[in-house]
Amino acid sequence: MDDTNPDEYEWDVPAEWMAPVDDDILELMTENHIFAPDHIEEEDVCRAPDAAYRCRELTKRGLLKKQAIGMYDITELGEQYLAGEVDPTELEADDE
Repeated sequence: MDDTNPDEYEWDVPAEWMAPVDDDILELMTENHIFAPDHIEEEDVCRAPDAAYRCRELTKRGLLKKQAIGMYDITELGEQYLAGEVDPTELEADDE
């Protein structure tokens, strides 16, 4: 039996700009076959439109890089974040 409180876990995000699914999206992006919001939906993390929005937000912070329309890849900074080496509260948005 799982003792974790799902409501507490879902809303526990490390930075104000982040969403609860961001860590899951970044983790998936480390896999070679995951690179588009549709793939994130197929993995049952969130709906593709929500994933597309979150990918754009993660790209603004430098955690993902847009490779082509609807295709993303995790950056070195994203991998450092997942390793606990980057504080997401210090990441500035790159508003193009």
